[in-house]
Amino acid sequence: MKILLTGGSGYIGSVTTELLCDDGHAVTVFDNLERGHREAVDPRARLIVGDLRDPQPIRDALRDLLPDAVVHFAAYALVGESMQEPLKYFENNVGGGLHLLDAMLRTGVKKIIFSSTCATYGQPDVLPMTEALPQRPTNPYGESKLMFETALRWEQARRGIQPTFLRYFNACGATEKYGEDHEPETHLIPNVLKVALGQAQAVPVFGDDYATPDGTCIRDYIHIVDLARAHILALEKDVAGPFNLGTGTGFSVRQVIEACREVTGHPIPADVSPRRPGDPAGLVAGADKAKDVLGWKPRYPDLKTIVQHAWNWHRAHPRGYGKK
Repeated sequence: MKILLTGGSGYIGSVTTELLCDDGHAVTVFDNLERGHREAVDPRARLIVGDLRDPQPIRDALRDLLPDAVVHFAAYALVGESMQEPLKYFENNVGGGLHLLDAMLRTGVKKIIFSSTCATYGQPDVLPMTEALPQRPTNPYGESKLMFETALRWEQARRGIQPTFLRYFNACGATEKYGEDHEPETHLIPNVLKVALGQAQAVPVFGDDYATPDGTCIRDYIHIVDLARAHILALEKDVAGPFNLGTGTGFSVRQVIEACREVTGHPIPADVSPRRPGDPAGLVAGADKAKDVLGWKPRYPDLKTIVQHAWNWHRAHPRGYGKK
């Protein structure tokens, strides 16, 4: 297939591009490189540097390429930043998404795989979290993703757009080539591994008084390769609608830190701080629909395997891309 992939210089986009190229698909990456890395774009893919907030470049790209499908990752994705700058998130995540959707409608491109998030659900009423849960975002990041889902649904009904919403839980791990390099880094596993690399004195733990077995938050950690594979399955099948992506198993912050200690052999001190506003005690995916409809099954559900793959990449790239 010919695929246009937005946000291919980012963490999940880079690995999805890699695996699509491995499978023989022709991938064009559309990215402004604002928060990603040129070095993270697989050299087998074509790169168009452009910003979705400007409607003309994405119209030109889709008209010239006429892809079989679009995979849409490009977005701001920091919950805390979204609370401080909501307008920035709506302008980029919603406004940019609408420019992409308009370009698809103008050029007759129907199929889109949208990188959504479990943050559209907000604080869950029950665990595990299925697609039947009400969507009640508690931050502008989740709200921005839900707003674009809504726009896609309306154009599905009106103009036959075929949208698939992949709602992620906690992406983690790495391939041999591509891994996690954010500025700032907000994800737990790379921040824990920074301590083992000697780049931080201790890892912060935000709250140890939750109603969980060890008092720390529980999350569902999904390997980046498994996430990428779900996108490829969604591209290859005639499907639409929402799919949760997670392993169905939750690990606490303390369990993640302990797994990192075992993998790295480093003591990794932890500093407990007060809770962050809005952090749910637990988020665990109910992913039966993805397994039944997409035929998706996580290959790397084991936490220590995930940490080992991340550790391999971070040791090879201790300062990130382009900074050996």
